[in-house]
Amino acid sequence: MAKKFRRINRDRPYLNILDFLVQEKTFLAIIIIGIILAGIFTGNSQAAMWLGFFFAAYATVANDSIQSLGTFIESNKGKKWWILWLYVGAIFLAVVTWSWLEYDGDVTVQRLTKPDGSTAYPHPENFSFFQIIAPLILLILTRLRMPVSTTFLILSVFSADTSGITSVVWKSWTGYIMAFVLSFLVWYLSYNFIRKYFKSRKFNNSWTITQWIVSGTLWGVWVMQDGANIAVFLPRQLDVFQFTVFSLTIFLGLGLLFYLRGDKIQQVVSEKTRISDIRAATLVDLIYVVMLIYKLFISTVPMSTTWVFLGVIGGREIAISLARKKKGKKHRKKAGLMIFKDFSYAMIGLIVSVALAAAANPDIRSAIGDAMGF
Repeated sequence: MAKKFRRINRDRPYLNILDFLVQEKTFLAIIIIGIILAGIFTGNSQAAMWLGFFFAAYATVANDSIQSLGTFIESNKGKKWWILWLYVGAIFLAVVTWSWLEYDGDVTVQRLTKPDGSTAYPHPENFSFFQIIAPLILLILTRLRMPVSTTFLILSVFSADTSGITSVVWKSWTGYIMAFVLSFLVWYLSYNFIRKYFKSRKFNNSWTITQWIVSGTLWGVWVMQDGANIAVFLPRQLDVFQFTVFSLTIFLGLGLLFYLRGDKIQQVVSEKTRISDIRAATLVDLIYVVMLIYKLFISTVPMSTTWVFLGVIGGREIAISLARKKKGKKHRKKAGLMIFKDFSYAMIGLIVSVALAAAANPDIRSAIGDAMGF
């Protein structure tokens, strides 16, 4: 009977679409209501600011934070969700509070404002419709399990000119390449040792402590890089009330993320080879945090942590597939297809980001037209 039903679905693909609409009816209702509210509040700067902020907070936590917390969630399935949440939430509050105090109300560690006070992402007096719905587009792509770049998708629509986009793209692409090469070398050169050492299911409890320290450091650095994707809707210097709303909203959002165990986008991490092993997860996070720290201090230009993350896990998957002694091309083909899929989704996010930026900013639209000869 089940085979017959699947055959009918293949013959009539609209049934699959109907199934999807029924399964995702709540999510689709939220998106539709969000778009309607965006249209209503486009002319109201305060309402549009807070609406966009709440959209961005939910979308960023649901999509981008999985890069830094995905391996932590995957390798700590046996732990109570609220313990993981309180640990990660405390680190978040510590980082943003320090930044707020250190940089006179700026919670982004100067990702949005340069040391001289200038910015490539000015806070708009009036928000455009496309700026408000950018996080909703991210939510849709997240629901489709696409690891797209929140930095590209959200910051692009606030960029004053194309330099605010090209600088982020360049820093992110170089980050992807460097992360891919570093991860590949680490896993390929040490594969035999790692395979032998990780073969046993049992491991010393010190690995748990090490992973929590590495994951905590990674999360803190991620907040310094990607907190700008949420704060971009708010003034560049937050007062006490704005800071309180900003902090508590994301803190509670993290609680929901851990309660749902990563939700849809967690599959991007779960499908990777033996990533649930706490030792493998720790090594992945260590490579990732080294790259983020390097990129964090090399310049204050925002960067897509998604691309760095994809570089880390991409280099690892290719290295493992090449280092395996088993005959056949099955593992290599699987790893290649996986990397291609993740990279393709990230590129889709970039294309959508540029399209939204062009729609939101006539100067960017004109510059893109000139570059393409239109």
